[in-house]
Amino acid sequence: MKQKDLSHIQVKDIAGKLAKAFLYNPLTPVLAVFLLAIGYLSLEIMPREEDPQIAISGGSIIVPAPGLSPKEVEKIIVEPLEQKIREIKGVEHIYSMSLENVGIINVMYYIGQNREISNLKLYDKVMQNMDIMPKEIMMPLVKPFDIDIDIPIVNIAFYQKNQHLPYPKFLETVENLKKKIAEIENVSKTQLKGQHKEQFNIGVDLNKLKGYHLSMGQIVKAIQAISLKVPNVDTETKEKKIVVFGVKNAIETVDDVKRIMVAQYMGSPIYIRDIATVTDGIDIQNKKEADIILKKENKVQKYPQITLSVSKLAGSNAVMVANNVKALLEKNKERLEELGIGYKITRDYGKRANDAVNELVEHLIITIVIIAVMLVFFLGFKESVIVTFTVPAILSVTLFIAYLSGQTINRITLFAFLLALGLLVDAAIIVIENIHRHLHSHDSEHKDMDTLLIKATDEIGAPTNIATFAIIMTMIPMLFVGGMMGAFMKPIPLNVPVALVASLLVAYIFTPYLSRKLLTYEDDGAHKHHHGNTSKGGM
Repeated sequence: MKQKDLSHIQVKDIAGKLAKAFLYNPLTPVLAVFLLAIGYLSLEIMPREEDPQIAISGGSIIVPAPGLSPKEVEKIIVEPLEQKIREIKGVEHIYSMSLENVGIINVMYYIGQNREISNLKLYDKVMQNMDIMPKEIMMPLVKPFDIDIDIPIVNIAFYQKNQHLPYPKFLETVENLKKKIAEIENVSKTQLKGQHKEQFNIGVDLNKLKGYHLSMGQIVKAIQAISLKVPNVDTETKEKKIVVFGVKNAIETVDDVKRIMVAQYMGSPIYIRDIATVTDGIDIQNKKEADIILKKENKVQKYPQITLSVSKLAGSNAVMVANNVKALLEKNKERLEELGIGYKITRDYGKRANDAVNELVEHLIITIVIIAVMLVFFLGFKESVIVTFTVPAILSVTLFIAYLSGQTINRITLFAFLLALGLLVDAAIIVIENIHRHLHSHDSEHKDMDTLLIKATDEIGAPTNIATFAIIMTMIPMLFVGGMMGAFMKPIPLNVPVALVASLLVAYIFTPYLSRKLLTYEDDGAHKHHHGNTSKGGM
C-alpha cells in the first residue's frame, strides 16, 4: 500500500515531523527489526570485561654512571633530564633517585593518555638530549610501565603427578605450552612463576675442607675457570681463509664436576669428589616456590607448582582470549596426562567477566519486565506493550554506538544502562499518555486517527526535548572528572546521554506507529465509537 498523504497535518516540532514521516512509511518495521538486530549483534561481539581496563602510562629511565657520586649524578644527569621530560605534554609526576653510579627517573602520565604514544614520547625525549649528558655515562635504559597489560586474566597451576618425571622435562613441557599460548591472538604477555632451573648441586664437607686447608673461594674459582663455555672464534689466515673453531663445554655431567681439580695438597691433586658430594638437580637456593593442595576422596595431596599467568591486550575480549587458552590446554591434556603432569586453572577472568555481564543483562531484562507489568496497571495492556518495545530498541542503539566508539561491555557499561533505564521510558510514556488522553477526550470524534496521533506527539515534543536535554546536561560534567575515578566511571557520561537521545527518536518514531496498529477509539460515554475514522492495518 502506498504511503498515505499526510501533508494537510501541520506540525511544529521535530517530534511531530518524525511521527508524520514514519507513520505510514513501509521502512518503519524494517527499521525496528534492524535496530533490534544490531543491538543483539553488538551485545554478542563487543569485547567483554569484568571492569573497564584503565590505561596507565609511564616509564623509568635508568642511567648507569660508573664512578659518579650521588651528588654528581643528581647535578649533571637527573636534574637536566627532569627539565627536558617536563616539556612532554601529559606528564603528571616525575620522581627521581640519585644513587652511587646510577640515576633513576620515574615518569607518570595523566590517566587516560595513550600508552604507546606516551612511551615513544619519553624515549624520543631522552634520545634527543643525549648531548647534554656527560660522555662517561653508559646508554640510558628507558623501560615503560605496562600496568594495563600486566594484569593476568588466566592463571594455570602445573604440577607433577608423576614424581619419577625428571624436573627438567616437566619444566620444558610447561615452557613449550607457554610459547604456544603466547601465539594466541590478543595475548599480550605470558609469565612463569615458581619454576626452578636445572643445576649441579655441590655439597661441600666443611671438615674435609678444613683438613686440606682450602677455602670456598678456591672451589668457586676452580669451577668457574672450567665451566665457562668458550665461544666460537673467527680468524683470518695468510691465505685469506676463515678458520672457525669452538671448544665444547667441559662440564656436562656429574662426573665432570667431580673430576675438577681444586688444588694440590702435599704433592697430590685434590678433586671436587674428595671434598664434596655432587648431585644433578635444581637450584635449591631459590626459595621462591608455591604448592598446590588438592583434595580427592577425602585425601589431601600436596605438590610443588609452576604458575603460568596469561595477560591480554587492552580493549580485547577477555572471554575469547580465556576460552582460546582453555581450548589449547584441552588439546594438550592427553599428552600432559601421559607425562604425569596435572594442571588447575586458578584464575579465570574470562569466566568472571562473562558471568558478570550475563548477570547484569538478566537484571536488565527483569527490570524491563517489571516496567511492562507496572505500565499495564497505569496505562493499559496495549499501551504497556508499545512502551516496552521502545526499551530494547533504545538499548540496541546505545550498544551499537558504544561498539562503534571502541568501548567494551563491562559492569560499568551495563550499570550505565541500568541507571538510564528509568529515564529511557519517560519519552515513550509521555507520548503514549498524551495519545491516550486525546483518544479519550471530548473533541476526538472530530479528528481522524492519523491527525490525532501526529498532533498528540507534536504537542509534547518541545517540553520533552527540554526535559531530556536537561538530564543530559547533568551527566556531561562527569566527563571532566580526572584521575582513576574519572577513567573508571567514564562509560556512564558516554552512554547515558546517547541512550536518552535515542529514547527521544525511538519514542517519536515508533510510539505513533504502534499506536496506529494497536489502539482504537473507545466508546467511554463521552463520544460515540467511530469505526470509519479508525485507520488500522495497512502501511
